[in-house]
Amino acid sequence: MGSNLARNLASREGNTVAVYNRSPERTRVLVEEHPEAGFIASETIDEFVASLATPRTAIIMVQAGAGTDAVINQLAERFEPGDIIVDGGNALFADTIRREKAVRETGVNFVGAGISGGEEGALKGPSIMPGGSVEAYKTLGPILSSIAAVVDGVPCVTHVGTDGAGHFVKMIHNGIEYADMQLIAEAYDLLREAAGYTPAEIAEIFAEWNTGELESYLIEITAEVLRQIDAKTGTPLVDVILDQAGSKGTGVWTVQTALDLGIPVSGIAEAVFARALSSKPAQRAAALTLPGPSSAWSVTDKEAFVEDVRLALYASKIIAYSQGFDAIVAGAEQYGWDIKKGDIAMIWRGGCIIRAQFLNRITEAYAADPGLVALVTAPYFTDAVTAAQDSWRRVVAGAAQSGIPTPAFSSSLAYYDGLRAPRLPAALVQGQRDFFGAHTYKRVDREGTFHTLWSGDRSEIETEGSSH
Repeated sequence: MGSNLARNLASREGNTVAVYNRSPERTRVLVEEHPEAGFIASETIDEFVASLATPRTAIIMVQAGAGTDAVINQLAERFEPGDIIVDGGNALFADTIRREKAVRETGVNFVGAGISGGEEGALKGPSIMPGGSVEAYKTLGPILSSIAAVVDGVPCVTHVGTDGAGHFVKMIHNGIEYADMQLIAEAYDLLREAAGYTPAEIAEIFAEWNTGELESYLIEITAEVLRQIDAKTGTPLVDVILDQAGSKGTGVWTVQTALDLGIPVSGIAEAVFARALSSKPAQRAAALTLPGPSSAWSVTDKEAFVEDVRLALYASKIIAYSQGFDAIVAGAEQYGWDIKKGDIAMIWRGGCIIRAQFLNRITEAYAADPGLVALVTAPYFTDAVTAAQDSWRRVVAGAAQSGIPTPAFSSSLAYYDGLRAPRLPAALVQGQRDFFGAHTYKRVDREGTFHTLWSGDRSEIETEGSSH
């Protein structure tokens, strides 16, 4: 991805790009394979720094962790005040906050920039989410705009906020990506297991879906994956791929961060857990003898079923994005970032993995109401979920009765019902907590904090202070 980003930069008029890798052989191979780029190659970090015009700007693409710190330290020792170091990798935003603070003390600008689009996006135009100072963005903005994807004449890049804001938003992007992929996988499984469609037939269904409101990069590539035939066996490739999905950590970070912020991201969490479950072959093998439902799903009207699954997918997708934007709002409040939600949706329309038609609707929703308390309550999305919910409920109920796992569909529906419920059983939970731990509770009919003496005379007393 780093080499493709360098090629992208070199292809833009007026850019001269210097390249350095701690393995000189990799640098030589890149330069030899792409002479048209006109790269200035360096074999040492000192040569690399000396080759840069001032104010120097270095974009590093290094695996998150200690290696990133090592490269940042090497550059910071050699750079001068006003120079810029950009970390374009998938760093944990908390590390970016720490690094930005440390580097800032030297007078050098440090920018954590989320870059989405994979290797192809890096070459042809990614979605870019830079954080860092306003001062750094004045220099960096035109450079990043020159290489970003462009939709409707607008580059898919914006200054997200200070210090770790860019990597935070990229983390949430990846969490939504997890949910989106899991929801698509569940739709595929339903079409195959309940309705008996073949992978090739499902590919055509997804291709048709991609012409409507579900139009997106992930739906598009799903059709291509399902069309692929394995050259060795002559069977659908999806049937010879081991059903164990890995992850690189950003989905886990999203869930952990949301828990810290107190934001429910159940659709994203279930997507992470589904990958974890898939990667437990010993447990799954031992569980093959566990009993299932007495009867399978009997789909009599396949066309109606396909439409039900499509609508359930769309409604669940709306919930995933709504939860993701809730996390962005909470993160902005926690860390003091001025993140414009509509701008984030706008730069996700091109270049990135979750690019989709309905991101335009998200931009419009936040333009109409910048203080929107939940994306799902915006008129467009409320209407969409209203139109989908009967299908959504049929799919989730039928899947449960038939033993087809739909964790992301099911949790998204449960979240939706929890959100709209006038009263939740949390009142009972608070009573239980007060019973065993004297954690106190609040009342609906008067102010204050209360504790009940559950044994003895069972009287209620008003307490001072907050709950434990």
